[in-house]
Amino acid sequence: MKKNMGLIDKVIRILVAIAVIALYFTNMISGVLAIILLVVAGVFILTSLIGFCPLYLPFGLNTGKKE
Repeated sequence: MKKNMGLIDKVIRILVAIAVIALYFTNMISGVLAIILLVVAGVFILTSLIGFCPLYLPFGLNTGKKE
């Protein structure tokens, strides 16, 4: 797996995930919507930690440094 995410991309994903988690714990979101958003937040955190987003491959996207 070649990394395809840059620093700004990672930071934005982590901030969005933190916002979703905060909304959940303050009961601003609930039910099915909350579960879906929490799963997406988990995926955002995971992809940010490993630096690879599989959805970027079919579109040829790379927000990381060019080699």
